[in-house]
Amino acid sequence: MTNSNLLNIRFISKLGQRGAFAISMEEIAAQDDEIVVLTADLTTLTGLTRFKEKFPEKLINTGIAEQNMVGVAAGMAKEGKNVFVTTYSNFLAMRSYEQIRVQLGYMKSNVKVIGTGSGLAMGMSGNTHYGIEDLTLMRAIPNVMVVSPADGLETVKVIKSAARYQGPMYVRLSGGMKNPIVYNEDYEYEFGKAIQLKNGRDIAIIATGTMVYESLKAAEILHEKGVSASVINMHTIKPLDTAIINDVCLHSNLIVTVEEHSVIGGLGGAVAECLSEIANTPRQVKIGIHDAFQRVGDYQYLLEENNLTGPQIADRIISEYSNDGKNMHEIDGPDTV
Repeated sequence: MTNSNLLNIRFISKLGQRGAFAISMEEIAAQDDEIVVLTADLTTLTGLTRFKEKFPEKLINTGIAEQNMVGVAAGMAKEGKNVFVTTYSNFLAMRSYEQIRVQLGYMKSNVKVIGTGSGLAMGMSGNTHYGIEDLTLMRAIPNVMVVSPADGLETVKVIKSAARYQGPMYVRLSGGMKNPIVYNEDYEYEFGKAIQLKNGRDIAIIATGTMVYESLKAAEILHEKGVSASVINMHTIKPLDTAIINDVCLHSNLIVTVEEHSVIGGLGGAVAECLSEIANTPRQVKIGIHDAFQRVGDYQYLLEENNLTGPQIADRIISEYSNDGKNMHEIDGPDTV
């Protein structure tokens, strides 16, 4: 990786997004005297134990006081500090929502809000800890950028870019240890610029976060069944890359959004809003976490319960694609792309 003697792709993949965030902060803090990280009684569970040992003066544990943490962060940012705050995404997005809206969004404070354990990553902790509404909430606040990296390497790129960005930002981290690898080599990253990972002629799959990997698996299954699917990593939810959505509408029969987030208001909602302003667009299918409180179980079990594994995503797409009469003959046909 460019300008890094600490990280390599294989190592990052074993850390998961949370670990990638922590080790990125160590590297940034070594180079930036103004960096400060605040956490709400979750130093260890946000991966910051080693950061605390190396930079004790740059870590503030506010205790279980998320609203106060955001307020303190806003004040420190106004004094010139480069501030990151982190705790579980559900507590940040909900308990601290008013403070993020007023003290970060309205005041344009230079604070990066890092929501860990997003989606279903908290597993056995149950519904009180599942962060499945955060994208909906955060993208509604003016001036707040919203980002959801696909894997560990992209997390590193997001965090390093966030440290250079001036303004409020919400970064959504999900998955567990040993996140599947989406990127096997270094690449150029830019906020607001989606990345097309696979080209296809029939269907466009627009995914974010952990579902980018699952969507790539689904696309492989679709290819075997004669359906050609493009896969787009929409890592930035706000501002949305509307140009790439316009482009895929020109040559796709179906638009599918996939996210480890409620089907209401997240990536699917953002894409639907974009499509509503484009004439003669393909039909959209939203795949995400069901609009229901979840059963308690481990991470993989919860993904399967919500039909968010690669094979389940492929099955849903085939069903939806087949229901469009003009596409019936293409299923199980030859794929020449």
